[in-house]
Amino acid sequence: MSNIPQVGQPAPDFSTPDQNGNSLTLDDFSSQWVVVYFYPKDDTPGCTTEATDFTELYQDFSTLGAKILGVSPDSGKSHCKFISKHNLSITLLSDPEHILTEAYGAWRLKKFMGKEYMGVARSTFLISPDRIIAYAWPNVKAKGHAQAVLTKIQELAST
Repeated sequence: MSNIPQVGQPAPDFSTPDQNGNSLTLDDFSSQWVVVYFYPKDDTPGCTTEATDFTELYQDFSTLGAKILGVSPDSGKSHCKFISKHNLSITLLSDPEHILTEAYGAWRLKKFMGKEYMGVARSTFLISPDRIIAYAWPNVKAKGHAQAVLTKIQELAST
């Protein structure tokens, strides 16, 4: 887990397609707070909870000038179905080669039913308007996480 960006370090840059195939980079969000959250798979219970929670708080994040980017290995087509099915207002990035996921240390060894495999570890990074890692959640539990991220931005934005 040593390759996880630490608070105070520059945020790893990226050029990754969103759900519509438009390539987004960190530069596209200059002078904004950016929440980059990594999740394993579209339309699974925990991932749906996290995405719908971020969507419910979307206006609160927008008021603070924060952009929410969800990242998974799923295709843009899968993301579009997920967004449509759950009426999501967040942007989803497609990272099938795990380039962005690895840059943020979210591609890790996982265990399930006694088997080890590489996969996406649910994790979130808060990037400040000056492109520095302001806060990191390396091991996220989906329920209540979006509110914790919002609370942290409110706290940091007011200092």
